[in-house]
Amino acid sequence: MTHMDPQFLILAIGALVFAGVTGGLLAGMLGVGGGIIIVPIFYTVLTALGIEPARAIKVAVATSLATIIATSLASVRSHHRRSSVMWPLVRSWFVPIVLGVVAGTLVGGYVDGRLLTTVFAIVALVIAVRTVLVRSVPRDGAGFPNRFATWFFGGVVGLVSTLMGIGGGTLSVPILTTFGYDVRKAVGTASAIGFLIGVPGTLGYIVTGMAVPGRPPFSLGYVSIPSALALLPLTMLMAPVGARIAHAIKPRTLELWFALFLSVTAAKMIFDLLRSMR
Repeated sequence: MTHMDPQFLILAIGALVFAGVTGGLLAGMLGVGGGIIIVPIFYTVLTALGIEPARAIKVAVATSLATIIATSLASVRSHHRRSSVMWPLVRSWFVPIVLGVVAGTLVGGYVDGRLLTTVFAIVALVIAVRTVLVRSVPRDGAGFPNRFATWFFGGVVGLVSTLMGIGGGTLSVPILTTFGYDVRKAVGTASAIGFLIGVPGTLGYIVTGMAVPGRPPFSLGYVSIPSALALLPLTMLMAPVGARIAHAIKPRTLELWFALFLSVTAAKMIFDLLRSMR
């Protein structure tokens, strides 16, 4: 089967549809922006189409960040209606997250794509294991102990999320639950954080990818415009559905779903990394 065969193109389109639907569902349900699903699937499609792997991961990350902008808005609207977005925390994290995003964009735009794959896989696997082994318990007076901790963790969320092409929930949800926040409010707040990451992250990948050869057709920097336009309606449609599911199931069940998807994604990225090193 060649890359231009109708059968291959149908499979590629089907993969993107699945990524959009599942990514949007997870964005609302887990506050992860959808990138945790979109990045590996889109990366697989790009490499199958002949895009060099180190460049494909950057295009996948950048395009995922572009879709997160709109998906986050759809998701946060649903969570806000259920009073599960902690706006004071979003405001206190604004500056450190944006600084982290700027740093992540500069690093991600120029380093070897295999490093991004490694970061993605390791962080996802560590968080999955931690989520299964450590059960979070909401407590009164939840919060960070001081301003330094607030800025440090906000910067880490912005930096690593930009490198991974995700909306921030992958890191912010376990961080917030560790400091005593309820998992549903952590998920709702993460959906707002996705917007803070998506806007500067997308702009950064556009700038750093403008002069790079070998990108997919009709790309703006590292952002694939046709793919982003195809994914956006699906992710925006499913994000509110995911938000409703998040508030309908038990908090521990929500955490375990979070761990499951992280584990599957980490395994896939590790497999791709090992295959590229052969």
